[in-house]
Amino acid sequence: MKAHTKETQAAITPQIALELLKEGNKRFQNSMKADRNLLGQIKDTKAGQYPFATILSCIDSRVSSELIFDQGIGDIFSARVAGNFVNEDILGSMEFASKLAGTRLILVLGHTSCGAVKGAVDNAKLGNLTALLSKIKPAVAAVTEPSDASLRTSKNIEFVNEVAVKNVYMTIENIRAESSVLREMEENKEILIIGGMYDISTGGVTFFEN
Repeated sequence: MKAHTKETQAAITPQIALELLKEGNKRFQNSMKADRNLLGQIKDTKAGQYPFATILSCIDSRVSSELIFDQGIGDIFSARVAGNFVNEDILGSMEFASKLAGTRLILVLGHTSCGAVKGAVDNAKLGNLTALLSKIKPAVAAVTEPSDASLRTSKNIEFVNEVAVKNVYMTIENIRAESSVLREMEENKEILIIGGMYDISTGGVTFFEN
């Protein structure tokens, strides 16, 4: 499998981009990696890159987008920050990826048992991590159940995972609210902005398509 070219990228619609990620995750779950020559792809991309998707995910060592979607060199832009939220720098990177480099899809990918979400839930404080976790706390507050404070801790994995899902949806809302470039591209159906959750126990991704 060769790296994408300007021509193959141009033929990919937002929906096709989504299907490529779905198919890649199925291959990953079934240990059936696509036949690709990574060194060959280095040569293919030395003069330029034509990725089809931008994925914002957590820095968690178990959640590498290239691996879980079985993608090669030059296939995707991968932005990573603990808690997969957006700020000005990540939004600028997404705008570059979509408007200038031609990606057709933005995926905000959360995951189960997220350490950053656990830290936000438990109100952890540690140097610069304190400010980072504050970006996730609106999602904690938005999940109103359970109301019992003793159940709103990192020990309640169901609650943690619900907050992670809410964080994905709120991040998508922030992308649309804070980037007129990406919002207009989505309105013009040039790109698709969706969310998803990766299950660290199964390797599967659930996509949120509404």
